[in-house]
Amino acid sequence: MATWLVTGGAGFIGGNFVLRAVADGVRIINLDALTYAGNLDTLSSLEGNAHHVFVHGDIGNRALVASLLAEHRPDAVVNFAAESHVDRSIDGPGAFVQTNVVGTLGLLEAVRDHWCSLPDPERNGFRFLHVSTDEVYGSLGEGGRFTEATPYAPNSPYSASKAASDHLVRAFHHTYGLPTLTTHCSNNYGPYHFPEKLIPLIIQRALAGEALPVYGDGTNVRDWLFVGDHCMALRDVLKKGRVGETYNVGGNAERRNIEVVETICRLLDERRPRADGRPRSSQVTFVADRPGHDRRYAIDASKLRDELGWEPRYTFEQGIAETVDWYLENQDWVARVLDGSYRLERIGIRA
Repeated sequence: MATWLVTGGAGFIGGNFVLRAVADGVRIINLDALTYAGNLDTLSSLEGNAHHVFVHGDIGNRALVASLLAEHRPDAVVNFAAESHVDRSIDGPGAFVQTNVVGTLGLLEAVRDHWCSLPDPERNGFRFLHVSTDEVYGSLGEGGRFTEATPYAPNSPYSASKAASDHLVRAFHHTYGLPTLTTHCSNNYGPYHFPEKLIPLIIQRALAGEALPVYGDGTNVRDWLFVGDHCMALRDVLKKGRVGETYNVGGNAERRNIEVVETICRLLDERRPRADGRPRSSQVTFVADRPGHDRRYAIDASKLRDELGWEPRYTFEQGIAETVDWYLENQDWVARVLDGSYRLERIGIRA
């Protein structure tokens, strides 16, 4: 049985990854600091499962990480742990540097020391997978896509902190020989997404009859990736990826923000019509744009396809319908998340 140490495994992507891995028979040691976006409710189905060991702690705690590595001797470390919301990074960039840069450095140091101590068979098979974002590449114009060779040009405190963590991972491979892999994903969506992000935010505010805020003119473009497809890509990279390489993961689903919002409104109108019969698109309100808002992201995932055979299984239409259905069926999960400090308000407007 494979054993993986997963950091940030109570978050959105990490939680989905953990649920799927445990279902497939992988033993998971799950280290999460349970900050605002970490939610043990996501993992409630694993309660009592011997294949899932949850540990409340910080990736920057080298002594804790070292003890987990020594005790459980994982075959791989998968690093999801990060502060990950652009708007929050505008309001408080320091937390992003602390977790994404300083925390990742502490994790890398503990993993490097453990890896150096392993006997050859374990050492040769060990992997460190760092999960990053396409936002490190900056913003695109009307044409072109990000490739693995695209120069870094981060434009927000969040993307700058992730770029720094990527550079540390690269440095630990080239300096110490640590067998690293890095992935850059486009915008994920799907079940268990924290409600401050665009898609779950729009679903919840639409259901509540509230205004649906759309930044600027709504024409900013993102490439949308269903979280289940992303998790499968990460499994392929862990299994077959070339050590030291970077792989882009995209959904081949570029959409303008306003198109995403209008699609959600249509799906909700079909499934849960408003009492007054009005379309939920009437709730759309255009608001002042986010400071430094990148215009367009698009991922070229051909390297992942050509080398490892991965392609997304979900179209955007399939994925967004499944996502809307999940939120409609899991309003109790959303209500428990919203018991915390976040109340669907706009954040990240500091200029």
